[in-house]
Amino acid sequence: MGSIKSLKCRECLKEYEPQFRYVCEECFGPLDVTYKELSISRHTFELREKTYWRYFELLPIANKSNIVSLNAGLTPLQNADRLGNRLGLKSLYIKNDSVNPTFSFKDRPAGVAVSRAKETRLKAVGCASTGNLAAATAAHAAKAGLPCYIFAPSDIEHVKIAQALSYGAEFVAVEGTYDDANRIASMIGDKKGIGIVNINMRPYYVEGSKTLAYEVAEQMDWQVPESLIIPVGSGAMLNAICKGFEELHSLGLIDSPKNMKVVAAQPRGCAPIVDAFKHNSDEVIPVERPETIAKSLAIGDPGDGIYVLKRLKQYNGLAEEASDQEIADGIMLLAQTEGIFTEPAGGVSVAVLRKLVEESKIEKDERIVCYVTGNGLKATEAIIGLLPKLNTIKPDAAEVSAIIRG
Repeated sequence: MGSIKSLKCRECLKEYEPQFRYVCEECFGPLDVTYKELSISRHTFELREKTYWRYFELLPIANKSNIVSLNAGLTPLQNADRLGNRLGLKSLYIKNDSVNPTFSFKDRPAGVAVSRAKETRLKAVGCASTGNLAAATAAHAAKAGLPCYIFAPSDIEHVKIAQALSYGAEFVAVEGTYDDANRIASMIGDKKGIGIVNINMRPYYVEGSKTLAYEVAEQMDWQVPESLIIPVGSGAMLNAICKGFEELHSLGLIDSPKNMKVVAAQPRGCAPIVDAFKHNSDEVIPVERPETIAKSLAIGDPGDGIYVLKRLKQYNGLAEEASDQEIADGIMLLAQTEGIFTEPAGGVSVAVLRKLVEESKIEKDERIVCYVTGNGLKATEAIIGLLPKLNTIKPDAAEVSAIIRG
């Protein structure tokens, strides 16, 4: 099994062989991958490929021949000096995952899950998704030569899954809600032996997201950031990033991240984790009808919600929400200062960062990493109303010259 040691229950700590299972049979808690003791130094990764597979020993694949890679990862950690100046921050960085092959961070977990499916000889893969994950899973399935099934409500706009379908995925149109599609995907995956990456392959799937911690640490010369701003939907990515920093510390590659401040950023209209945090509650009450332009974060019943709350307590955390207008303004601000066009999830990160700075909840001299997880070309409708109107002009040099400044 390579460097994998076991699957360990997050609740009762029972350990299992790393097989095709995803919940604890004792308490039904989620399972996490654990690894054998490794001898790794900072120099281990220096001359390796510039993808997240450079951290092969820390990912749940035993044989490199089973890696299904689209060359995702090692995305830019951009020194956001112009945005930082606008917000009054001295050391702000944007982790820009909008430039991955399918244009979102989902290439990380999907790539690991599809690789694991190949290694364990599953005959097909799939996911329950209406956007980024569908595209990432379908693209990696195409590369692996595996059939791919996208489970989604039958009334979904075709444009939302056009990218996934272009890779050859099959659309399983489920009559009902997204929750119905998710339930059917779970049942069919278990019955047919199909790797549903975000359900029955979830222990392996989430391991891809922790590489967002590995890369940031390496790109910052193995220093621990003082604050992380992370957009939150299900909460899996935030939990995985924290796990990533902890693993690096256990390997002796970074100092303890115990003083790191973790911020959960959610959109107003679907912010159940923020609500629980602000009410000092350990219970995340689901949002039945999410209403937000940040569709990729519109998960009313976040599967890892309670674990996000635990991480916030562990890491001096904060949780804040942003309105649709604040999200749109965040998208525009990031684009016009740093040249990064993000989908609304990234706009949530920027908007929440801006709000916390204004409220003096984040110090202006902190070393901050703000995660941008998807490309704005996937959701142009979010900012179309903020763009200037297009005025036509005759092809006359004098007239054009009159309106050009400078």
